[in-house]
Amino acid sequence: MKALAVSDGEHYAPLVRDALAELPYEFLGVWLAGGTEKLRGGDDYGVPVVDELEAAIAELEPELVVDLSDEPVLGPRARFRVASRVLALGLPYVGPDFRFDPPEFAPFTRPSLSVIGTGKRVGKTAVTGHIGRLLARDRDVVVVAMGRGGPPEPEVAEVRPTVERLLELSRAGRHAASDYLETAALAGVVTIGCRRCGGGLAGSPGASNVLAGAALAAEREPDLVIFDGSGAAIPPVDTGVRVLVMSAAQPPELVTGYLNAYRILVSDLVVVTGGVDDALVEAIHDVKEVPVVPVELRPRPVAPVAGRRVAYFSTAPASAHEAIERHLREEHGAEVALVSGNLARREALREEVSRADAEVYLVEIKAAAIDVVAEAALERGAALVFADNELVPAGVLDLDTELIRLADAAIAREGQKVGL
Repeated sequence: MKALAVSDGEHYAPLVRDALAELPYEFLGVWLAGGTEKLRGGDDYGVPVVDELEAAIAELEPELVVDLSDEPVLGPRARFRVASRVLALGLPYVGPDFRFDPPEFAPFTRPSLSVIGTGKRVGKTAVTGHIGRLLARDRDVVVVAMGRGGPPEPEVAEVRPTVERLLELSRAGRHAASDYLETAALAGVVTIGCRRCGGGLAGSPGASNVLAGAALAAEREPDLVIFDGSGAAIPPVDTGVRVLVMSAAQPPELVTGYLNAYRILVSDLVVVTGGVDDALVEAIHDVKEVPVVPVELRPRPVAPVAGRRVAYFSTAPASAHEAIERHLREEHGAEVALVSGNLARREALREEVSRADAEVYLVEIKAAAIDVVAEAALERGAALVFADNELVPAGVLDLDTELIRLADAAIAREGQKVGL
């Protein structure tokens, strides 16, 4: 295979030259990542020395990149950054005891946009729902959502699922709070539910039925298909544009390091939930100059709760509970009896539900929302109201303007591919 080598000035050139000759690749060049200790000037590596990694890959067209560098020039953090750059160009990145392959993305025949994340509970599904509602105002939109609790075969939700329907699914042993059901219920757009198992460091699902779901979406010939990722796993579809969602609660070294740098490099917009974090924005821009839009997540009941005693059940961290209570009281007129963040912790959730003194159970459609909270509301005669997570702008850039721009770009890109 044709390869580009990565080395550094902490290795003598004759050593690197001999290593390149021994390895089973046809080396087209070597990129020196830094270091000067063992460089003498005019060093002969047996192949051309290239100045820029991305430019060399574009010019030489290697089939993979082989890393022969080491500490101190490329420590773990720096090496993951180089790996991300290589993967973003679609090439494998291999070393003496590791190999990273870029995720494979299947071609797709309709204009498309994907929403991906740097982990679970960063607000990705809320962003997907917001995009679906926004773009469905003047476009025919279909969402394809994958999740660890999705159906064995892709399932189309053409109407908003009711509480009764979700209870029916739950009692049949199904995950009745899967992301596709949440999106269908709260965004009101046609949603196709898919599933996935496992996720690689760069986001490849271990197994999924998303391609079958994508085929169902294409058959409907919508104006735009939105693919919703799962956790840090990326839908295995070559979409026109990508929106990356991360949380301000995540450390900058996590969401911009490791192979999350790859996720930034292949994205066209970054949405940061949890408000403005200048250090995080700076770290993102250190990876790629990409628009960054900070937002706050605030609950939006889908039915009025003004003047009613409310228990709110969510996955929100404890640090956000005070702001959530204030928002429900001031913006929606609710008398807040309880704010819970234990939807994903059933034992603690059941204890809270057992002592909830409320006439309305307000709940996110996540985790144990149906099998615990909805069942308890029904048993106690309390009203059950679903809560969406509203995106409240927290920065200078307007999120909707950026999203419409990306949707238009995705549609234009697909038009160019088919010669329209």
